[in-house]
Amino acid sequence: MHEGSRILTLDNGFHLFSRTVGHGNVKLLCVHGGPGSNHEEFENFGDGLANVGVQVSMYDQLGSFYSDQPDFSQPENQQYLTLDYYLSELEAVRKQLGLENFYLLGHSWGGLLAQEYALKYGNHLKGLVIMSMIDNIEEYTVHINQLREKTFSKFEVTYMKDIEAHERFDDPKYQELVAQLYKIYVMRHPSQAPRHLVETMATPVYNHFQGNNEFVMVGTLNGWDRRQDIHNITVPTLLTFGDHDTMPLATAQRMHEQIPHSRLVLTPDGGHCHSIDNPDAFFKTLGEFLKDVEAGTFNE
Repeated sequence: MHEGSRILTLDNGFHLFSRTVGHGNVKLLCVHGGPGSNHEEFENFGDGLANVGVQVSMYDQLGSFYSDQPDFSQPENQQYLTLDYYLSELEAVRKQLGLENFYLLGHSWGGLLAQEYALKYGNHLKGLVIMSMIDNIEEYTVHINQLREKTFSKFEVTYMKDIEAHERFDDPKYQELVAQLYKIYVMRHPSQAPRHLVETMATPVYNHFQGNNEFVMVGTLNGWDRRQDIHNITVPTLLTFGDHDTMPLATAQRMHEQIPHSRLVLTPDGGHCHSIDNPDAFFKTLGEFLKDVEAGTFNE
C-alpha cells in the first residue's frame, strides 16, 4: 500500500478521506474518536513507530472534517447516525484498503468501535489496541461526575448541572469550567495538538452520540454495554490510558483481567488524549506491544 491520501467511495455513494503513512510489514489501522473528530491525531504515528516498521492507515468517518458531510437533519441521512452504520463503515474501509491480519487501534469512540469490530470481525485481526475507552457507558458516566465533584466546589457543580438542565451550554462561566476540566482530564498539553483556523469537530455527530461535551453523557450511546462480552476478545490486546484519563482506571484494570491476552499500560502526565500529551511514552508502549506480538512473545 502506497503512502499518501486516498478518497474511498462507499457503496452508499459517500466518500471518505483516508491517509497512509510510514513503511513496514506491520499494518495498523487507526480509528479516531469524537464521535466527529478526525484522523489528524494519528498523523505522527508513522514517525513514532518508524523503528518498528509499521505502515499506519487512518480515515475520517462519515460527517467528519475531510470526508463527506451529509445534512444529518434530513430524514434520509439519519440512518447513518447509528453504531451499526459506523461499524459497517469500518469494515468497508478495511476491505477497500486491503487489510488482513492487521492491527486495529481505536481511540475513545474509536475504541468503542474497535471493541465491536473485534467481537464481530475478529478473524481479520492480528492485534487490538483499545485507547482510552472502557467496555460500557454506565461506569464512564459515574466516573466523569466524580471527577467534576472532586475538581470543583459544590456551588460550581450545582451551577453546571443547572446550566445543563436548561441547556444553556453557551453560558460563559459554564464554558470556563468545562475548559478547566478538559485541561486536566482530556488534553493536558493542548499546545501539542493539531491546529486549524476553523472548528473541525463534526458537532451534529458528536451531539447525537455524546452530548454537548465530554462531561455530559446524554446522547444515544447511553446504555452501550459490552461487559458480558469483553472476554470473547481473544486476539492480543493493548489497553492504553492516560493516568489522568476521563475513563475510570479501575474499569480498565477489570477489562485487563477479563480479556484473555491483554496488557494494561498507563501514560504518565496523560489525559484522555494521551498520545498527544506524552507521545514519547505512548509510542514506547505501542511499539513494544507491536514488537512483542510480531515476535510471538506477547504472552511470555
